[in-house]
Amino acid sequence: MDTEIRMVANPTPTPFDVTCADNTCVLRLPVSLTVTEAVSFQKSCQALFQEYPQLQRLALDFSDTTFVDSSGIGSLVICRRLCVQHQTELVLRDVGRQVMMALQMTDLDKIFTLEATTPEPEGVPAAIAKPPKLEKHLLSTHPSVKSRAKRAIDIVGALVGLGITGVLWVPIAIAIKLDDGGPILFSQIRCSWMGKRFRIWKFRSMVTNAEALKEQVANEVEGPLFKNKRDPRITRVGRFLRKTSLDEFPQFWNVLRGDMSLVGTRPPTPDEVEHYEVPAWQRLNVKPGLTGEWQVNGRSSIQKFEDVIRLDLKYQENWSLLYDLKLIVKTVLVIFSRDSGAA
Repeated sequence: MDTEIRMVANPTPTPFDVTCADNTCVLRLPVSLTVTEAVSFQKSCQALFQEYPQLQRLALDFSDTTFVDSSGIGSLVICRRLCVQHQTELVLRDVGRQVMMALQMTDLDKIFTLEATTPEPEGVPAAIAKPPKLEKHLLSTHPSVKSRAKRAIDIVGALVGLGITGVLWVPIAIAIKLDDGGPILFSQIRCSWMGKRFRIWKFRSMVTNAEALKEQVANEVEGPLFKNKRDPRITRVGRFLRKTSLDEFPQFWNVLRGDMSLVGTRPPTPDEVEHYEVPAWQRLNVKPGLTGEWQVNGRSSIQKFEDVIRLDLKYQENWSLLYDLKLIVKTVLVIFSRDSGAA
């Protein structure tokens, strides 16, 4: 069954009101900035710079915009990248509460220049006031994010998982130390819902200077992902940990904190997200998961980034509590199968 959340290659053009004068352009954004509008917005920005290569200032007018999802956030990041390339000042004007909350959650309010043409009734600019109850207004990106039942399952599962992790900690720690004497845990910055960054934790499965050696390893996957089935940086103990997925057990802490869910999409790195086009940002409409479609559908055999997107959007379309439980059961079966684990 085809997913309703589609990769938009050639969307129906969305009209944008653009006015330009004295090397300054003002682009008025629509009421909703989701994937179709976001793709059109990106194309409008690209066309704008082609028409005005010496553009000095671009103001994005958010006075009509009441909703933005992860694709909308992605289009703003891409627009900013274009402005940096052309040395153009970018300003976000009259940002409303919901958009402002999305920017604050992803720390983009510290990066973008915000301005208000009309002050709030009490004299506090809308771009500066920090609205309360962030999640109450943003959870409509996908029903799984606001599901209390899913969060309850996450908490129970995380507590059970952390209990198992506590039991396994000593033998795994001893094995890692005996192997090369390096740190037991490995942490890395990943992107969660809407692009919010968090620190993920794993049992270390690679050599301590793995990041420095990354350029020496060939990437066998097309697109922004990085994977090598015979990655020489993986230690002997690390290969066993990956084969059994034991290296991922510390992530139950991330699930308990709410950075991740038991089931979701694969958590990308900021480097990966930097290379995303707007449609790929749809992956971030839900929380990342310890497991998901990619885990039970041959994660080690995936060779194209488009396949990752397809699986992530399939999860978003089919999501239900029962579907999550089915994926958890399938994950357990995969772990104990001959072809389990990450390469």
